[in-house]
Amino acid sequence: MADIPVVYTLTVCPACDRLRESWGKQGIKYEERRVDQAQETLDEALFYADTVPIIVYPDGKVEVGFEGHTG
Repeated sequence: MADIPVVYTLTVCPACDRLRESWGKQGIKYEERRVDQAQETLDEALFYADTVPIIVYPDGKVEVGFEGHTG
């Protein structure tokens, strides 16, 4: 597993935009995988949940949504 969180997002998603903006301002590094750009990425995301954003932390913890919002 990577040393940074993997975040599954959609290109157009208010909750995903909030995450990108907030984490960008805080300097939090992450790997973004947009589920609407590749079937393989969508299939990976669906293993965890059916709504985005999905944050998979290096320790294996999974968080669905950002600040109480989903897209």
